Amino acid sequence: MGHGIAHVMLRAGHHVILLDTSQAFVDAGAKRIAKGLARDVEKARLTEDQRAQAVSRLKTTTVPVDLASSDFIIEAVTEKFEAKAGVFRSLEGYSRPETIFVSNTSSISITRLAAATGRPSKFVGLHFFNPVPVMKLVEVVPGLQTAPETVERAIALAESAGKTAVRVNDFPGFVSNRVLMPMINEAVFCLMEGVADAAGIDNVMKLGMNHPMGPLELADLIGLDVCRDIMLVLYESFHDSKYRPCPLLGKMVAAGWLGCKSGRGFYEYPQK
Repeated sequence: MGHGIAHVMLRAGHHVILLDTSQAFVDAGAKRIAKGLARDVEKARLTEDQRAQAVSRLKTTTVPVDLASSDFIIEAVTEKFEAKAGVFRSLEGYSRPETIFVSNTSSISITRLAAATGRPSKFVGLHFFNPVPVMKLVEVVPGLQTAPETVERAIALAESAGKTAVRVNDFPGFVSNRVLMPMINEAVFCLMEGVADAAGIDNVMKLGMNHPMGPLELADLIGLDVCRDIMLVLYESFHDSKYRPCPLLGKMVAAGWLGCKSGRGFYEYPQK
C-alpha cells in the first residue's frame, strides 16, 4: 500500500519522501514505484518525460527527521493499533505543527489513533484500495476531533491523485470493510464446511453476483493476515458473533499461508 500511494502521488505531481525502517525496504519500494511508473508509460497514462520527472520527485530515507518539511505524513503499516500509533508517536517530534497526519487504516478508529498523538485536529483517515494505482475510491474518515479544514485538505489531496473521495464516519471497518470482510469471512466458512471448493465459491460470486473477483481470490490479494486482523477489530469493537473470524482463516495465518505475498493462500502463486 505504501509504494502504491507514493506512486499515485508522484504521478499527480507531488513530491514524495518514502520512509521505512531499513534501506533494503525503501530500495525495494522505490524499485516497485519505478516499475509502476514505467508501466504507466506503456499504457499511455504518462509520457516518458513525465515518468522521468515523477521519478526525480521521489526521495527515500530511513531517517525520520527528513520528513520535517512534509505537508502530509501518510502511514501505511500493518493493521494493528499499536504499530500505527507507534509510527505517529515516533514522528511527532520531527513534524511541523501544521503537518497533517494521515492513516491508511482500513478498520481501526481514527479517533483512537488521533488521540495517541498531540494533533487530533490535524489527523484524518484516507483509506486507499489495493492496487492503489488502479482503484478509484478513497474513504475519507474524520475522527471526532478532526478539524473541517483538515478534512477539506485531505479530500483535495485524494482528488489531486485522481481518486473519488467518499466521506464516511468513524465506525469500525468504515463502510468498505464492514460490508466486505464479513462476506470474505463467510466464504471461508463455506470452504471450511465443505459447501464448495475455493474455485466453486469464487465462481458463484463472479458469475452469479457479477463480482470481478471471488471473495477468496480477493482475500489472497489483500492478505489473509490483514483479513484476520480486520475481522478481529470488528469482533472486538462490536462484540457481535457475526464478526467472529473463521477458524480456518486463523489456521492459515498461523501456517504462514497469507495469500499472494507468501506464495500460498486459498490458491498457490509461483514466486518470482
